[in-house]
Amino acid sequence: MRDRQPNEQGGRLIGLDYLRGFVIVMVVLHHSVLAYCGFGHFDARHYLWSSAPIVDSQRWVGFDIAVLFNDSYFMPLMFLLSGLFVGPSLRRKGRTAYLLDRLRRLGLPFALAVLTVMPLAYYPSYRMTGSQIGFGAFWVQTVFDGPWPAGPAWFVAVLFGFDVMAVAIRPRPWHRGVSFIALAALSLATYLPLLVAFGSARWFAWGPFAIQASRVLLYAGYFYAGVAIGPAIRVQGRRPVVLAAALFVLLLAVQSCRLHVPLLVPRIVWLVLYGVTVALFCAAATQAAVALFARFKRRFAVWDSLSANSYGIYLLHYPFVVWGQYALLDADIGALPKAAGVFTGALGLSWCSSAVLRRAVRSVTGFRRR
Repeated sequence: MRDRQPNEQGGRLIGLDYLRGFVIVMVVLHHSVLAYCGFGHFDARHYLWSSAPIVDSQRWVGFDIAVLFNDSYFMPLMFLLSGLFVGPSLRRKGRTAYLLDRLRRLGLPFALAVLTVMPLAYYPSYRMTGSQIGFGAFWVQTVFDGPWPAGPAWFVAVLFGFDVMAVAIRPRPWHRGVSFIALAALSLATYLPLLVAFGSARWFAWGPFAIQASRVLLYAGYFYAGVAIGPAIRVQGRRPVVLAAALFVLLLAVQSCRLHVPLLVPRIVWLVLYGVTVALFCAAATQAAVALFARFKRRFAVWDSLSANSYGIYLLHYPFVVWGQYALLDADIGALPKAAGVFTGALGLSWCSSAVLRRAVRSVTGFRRR
């Protein structure tokens, strides 16, 4: 543990760094348990229409709840966190230098990920369709003929697009903190109309570029809210954790009714109820997460390492997750041990890989500077 001031490292708050690392861990956990959810299904005709790249016969309903929890808030929160430092970076670097930096940090890693990491991640899923072609032939088919899934890297491409638009429109700073009412209004206005129009399962995709249709405006809204609020983000309102917990119970009840008693009311009614509860929970969970991690006043070595390597973990974890699930398909040990093994292995291996890669990049960069 290292005792430092909260605003060290150019004004970056400790809590925001650690919250970013925590969300990435939740992303790895989310992907690790998808193979073992009760709603899982695998489509041998088109592997990308499956609920996950690997779907195991051993399931646990508790993972359905975990996936609902994560899916309802963590991607908007990631966009919010990504937007917080856009304003200061733009003022410090200027438009051209900022965009060049975003191209280096987002555009190049996205290109490398969709050309190497993601085909490697999806190859076991393709093998489950019964195909016996080798990885080389699969890579050529994926890149040149498609479909070309980006996996988790879709976030990086969308974030780059939002950064470009931020440079163009330059949102004004708000600096009034983040309240539940403001976030709830933003979530409802940006999520509900597109959810009703497109449903929850449809994606817009072109080549390796993809985004969930119902959440285009939701992600944009949270990103530009982060830009407007800035790194001095503070929470307004009391007991956000209690509010988030209560709203998740409500969301769980609505989701359960939507899945098990769909004939009581028209589908559109369930969709609206689901959209409203997701939007409200997303706002409350985002506020609760910021409030909880704002309590960090000291630095810890493990958290520092996790935060520093979180971007690399995000880009590198998916092959470890999918291949781990694929390797355990025939193991008769139960869904919980399988998910625990996949999560632990994927997090540890992607963390180590990110650290090694970052060190190699720093070494090459330092050599060139000399």
